[in-house]
Amino acid sequence: MAKIRVLIIDDSALIRSLLTEIIGTQADLEVVGAAPDPLVAREMIRALNPDVLTLDVEMPRMDGLDFLEKLMRLRPTPVVMVSTLTERGAEVTMRALELGAIDFVAKPKLGIAAGMQDLGADICDKIRVAAKARLHRRVAPAAVAAGHTAAERVPPARFSRMSTEKLIAIGASTGGTEAIREVLTRMPADCPGVLITQHMPPGFTRSFAARMDSQSRITVSEAIDGERVLPGHAYIAPGDRHMRLAKSGSNYVIAIDDSTPVNRHRPSVEVMFRSVAAVAGRNALGVMLTGMGRDGAAAMLEMRNAGSFNIAQDEASCVVFGMPREAIAVGAVDAVLPVTEIAARLVQELAQMGVAHRV
Repeated sequence: MAKIRVLIIDDSALIRSLLTEIIGTQADLEVVGAAPDPLVAREMIRALNPDVLTLDVEMPRMDGLDFLEKLMRLRPTPVVMVSTLTERGAEVTMRALELGAIDFVAKPKLGIAAGMQDLGADICDKIRVAAKARLHRRVAPAAVAAGHTAAERVPPARFSRMSTEKLIAIGASTGGTEAIREVLTRMPADCPGVLITQHMPPGFTRSFAARMDSQSRITVSEAIDGERVLPGHAYIAPGDRHMRLAKSGSNYVIAIDDSTPVNRHRPSVEVMFRSVAAVAGRNALGVMLTGMGRDGAAAMLEMRNAGSFNIAQDEASCVVFGMPREAIAVGAVDAVLPVTEIAARLVQELAQMGVAHRV
């Protein structure tokens, strides 16, 4: 079987050396070159034709984001970003994912050599996923924001009467930040509360939430333990912490904890979906978006058995079809849709639920 050919782009000689060593230990991966900046990388890409790039953000001669934007326009190639674990690094990483990067790895702040070795398995797994990922043409947020007519056709008053008891739960992993944006930016301002678990390390979910908040009509924030779930709000599970749905009297509230990872993930979609099945039952709608693996599939079936209506993103619009495929395979899904149609279907189902509950 042909090896996955990787080109490393980083201005740090130490990082280039560490990544070369980490990737070189894998039988199915091969480092074909290492470039100190994007201009050198451009020539190496032409000569070596790599399958996957690892790309630093802040580099001399050309910024990593500028390079990524040109690359995705002229020669689309799977990219795994190597980001700094800072507020600025998180913001830039979110922009890189918008531009088409498949995933990212956060460099450790201290003890870089040991820290990078600890991340070795994760780095290699992300390279493997990137090599198989489906690349999509990115739509600018402004262009997406203009196309809300499907959601807006439902009268706001109808949402207001039913959104206090209804709830939407969304799970995602690789490719999920952009898929979540496609859904949230199409949701009306008075939609029910939305819980979101996206596989993401600590330090990045706050920037992701802020970016979604700036582009959506609903309020988007990183979830806080004990806060009430409100209509017109979306709550993103904090990196490296589980998020569950709970109840306080007649209100939905959020519970955050750092218990054991589930399906190797924390936050885990399985944990969130299972709590939604138990607490919200038939008042919930579930959405499984792009991602590698099977996290959340079994619990999504629990949601459906409890009466929820569940949607999976279709293969053609997924970066990685793993999580939606698994949810479909276990019988947890009622509808399979392109990501651009999911919000409109949620609106449609919510309207029907509201009518059904008033009969």
